[in-house]
Amino acid sequence: MPDLMHHILDAASVAAPQWLSERQAAGRKAWAASALPTRKTEAWKYTSLQPLTGDFAVAEPSVASKAELGFEHPDLGGSKLVFVDGYLRADLSDTALPEGVELIRFADANAEQAKQISQQLGSVADPSGHLFSKFSDAALQDGMFLNVAANTEVAEPIHMVWLTSTREVAFTVNQRLLVVMGVNSRASLVEQFDSVGSGTAFTNGITELVLETGAHLLHHRLHLEDGGAMHIGGVHVRLGRDSHLESFHLALGSDLKRIDVVVNHAGPGAHSTVNGIYLLRGSEHVDYHTCIEHAVPNCTSDEIFRGVIGDRATAVFNGRIHIHADAQKTNAQLSNRNLLTSTNATINTKPELEIYANDVQCAHGATVAQLDPFMLHYLKTRGIDAEEAQTLLSYGFINEVVNTIRIDALRNFLRPLLAGRFATDPKLTRHLA
Repeated sequence: MPDLMHHILDAASVAAPQWLSERQAAGRKAWAASALPTRKTEAWKYTSLQPLTGDFAVAEPSVASKAELGFEHPDLGGSKLVFVDGYLRADLSDTALPEGVELIRFADANAEQAKQISQQLGSVADPSGHLFSKFSDAALQDGMFLNVAANTEVAEPIHMVWLTSTREVAFTVNQRLLVVMGVNSRASLVEQFDSVGSGTAFTNGITELVLETGAHLLHHRLHLEDGGAMHIGGVHVRLGRDSHLESFHLALGSDLKRIDVVVNHAGPGAHSTVNGIYLLRGSEHVDYHTCIEHAVPNCTSDEIFRGVIGDRATAVFNGRIHIHADAQKTNAQLSNRNLLTSTNATINTKPELEIYANDVQCAHGATVAQLDPFMLHYLKTRGIDAEEAQTLLSYGFINEVVNTIRIDALRNFLRPLLAGRFATDPKLTRHLA
């Protein structure tokens, strides 16, 4: 077992339900045989795990009130489930789920539900290619299963808030979510990861999305943690025939944030849209690795990520499109654009195409730029001071992606929050919020 993570895994050594124990044991064996990535490991070349050194404990359930926690979240009108330090807080949640939707805690699953979870869990997140999927299995003791029945249409978004609080000691949370969308079902899911205060917490978060034939899912994963709230996680998706995924990702910087997004087009006619934004300042670090797998013919994908990096922050984006030999008639697009607002900011970006089919339409590209001095001059000649002009242009760089969010309440919640990342003085964001 890698020494650096030994203490974290020991902290998470709590007995799993009997039906999960085999997966936990297999995860521990796989993790023990693994080596931690170094600077020579291509997928981790620009991201160090050094911030994870130190002692971590498993947090006990928090009894703090919402006022004491002091976190904000949008009112999306549907079901809301709030988890504090990995534990569901019913008093902060609205657990009434629409007909045809089940939310089951792994530890509470009956025999039939446990069988269904066992069949799907780990079928999308491949531990062989993702080190921290092994770690998630090794520390697996609980999780949540969201099941949307066939032909069910959920009108309002399902909102899941994963909150880490401030504690006297550093602690770890192993978050696991399995979502199964039945045949021809439709739903919207918002995952919000947030932190309170300046404590040190490490979340290893894995979400698996299974979309069966004709299913439609509108998925949002928001990483709003900052400071010492570190997160290594991933979203792993399997798309069935004629299924449709619209996915939006947002990451604000913290000491360490690494997110893998893997979308497998496993059924003909499947489509995915993956949009994302990352915003960094200070000495923060964010790393996005995405992989769009096209294994069958007649599928489409469209991916856009934009980043704004300031001060001494560092960002990493690695976007890969992999088109298998049988994936004829594929149409896949990838774009990554980055704006550096400081001469000390760094972005390492690498878009990749790996194509083994000969009848495809593909494009990929990346840009890195600074604010246009002519645009700044233009705004200043219109009576806007330099700092506000820089704020307007920086926000304008991501606004096109923000506007792809189809849930109005969520978009209206994020606009002032994102605008505030570009300026501490509210006056400078008065035209944006």
